[in-house]
Amino acid sequence: MCGIAGIFLKNPALEPKLGAMLAEMLAVLSDRGPDSAGFAVYGSGTADSVKFTLRAGSETEMADFATALKGDFPSVQITPHNTHAVLSIAKADEPALRAAIAARPGLQIVSAGQRMEIYKEVGLPADVARTFDLASMSGTHAIGHTRMATESAVTTMGAHPFSTGADQCLVHNGSLSNHNAVRRELKREGIEFATDNDSEVAAGYLTLKMREGASLKEALESSLTDLDGFYTFVVGTEQGFAVLRDPIACKPAVMAETDDYVAFGSEYRALAGLPGIENARVFEPEPATVYAWERH
Repeated sequence: MCGIAGIFLKNPALEPKLGAMLAEMLAVLSDRGPDSAGFAVYGSGTADSVKFTLRAGSETEMADFATALKGDFPSVQITPHNTHAVLSIAKADEPALRAAIAARPGLQIVSAGQRMEIYKEVGLPADVARTFDLASMSGTHAIGHTRMATESAVTTMGAHPFSTGADQCLVHNGSLSNHNAVRRELKREGIEFATDNDSEVAAGYLTLKMREGASLKEALESSLTDLDGFYTFVVGTEQGFAVLRDPIACKPAVMAETDDYVAFGSEYRALAGLPGIENARVFEPEPATVYAWERH
């Protein structure tokens, strides 16, 4: 099962509504994945700073860490979001900040990058969206996932999206059959994993390919040969997002494009509430074909 949603905005006037649009899409897909949910939003950022999204075991634990961190890094900007918090700091201070995070048991880095923020938690998609006030978030594009765990435990870190590179994340509907073998190869190349989820392996694979110089489109095309299984990937980067279905394309997928946005959903009903959907070009993405949109 599982459900995927994604939006790429062409019209800047819609950016303040990005979170509200995605929140509605995820809520509609609840019965495809009721055990956990997560989303990535690409919002503001500056070239000379790095953003970390952190998760703690509780809201109190996160508040305690934020207080202690301010003492060591007076310039850090901290925005709390329940069990998560977004930290923004100068790139020069990134190594020291990572060391401080690593020294704190129970604290996890969910994402890092210039513009990307990731939030995920166990629970119904609508509840997770409310917990982190997704409806108030703005940005240029976003992707989300509702999970029905079939191969691993229901945990927050097992929820999607998965991020293994700066400003890069992936959501996945399906199953990879060779993920353990690919994981071993990626570890030898220095890719680190936080879970045993096969979707994180797919994210790590794309990270390595792009680190080696491939474009996102090229990395996704090579995955058709190197990753076995059935899958629909939706991938976010700092510049945009991309969609790929495996050659059999047994997982449901539908897209809609207007002059204002491109949207993806596991089912059309996830798109039905979007503005102007009645005038959209609605289509099913073809198997083994990369669809990508980027900011310019």
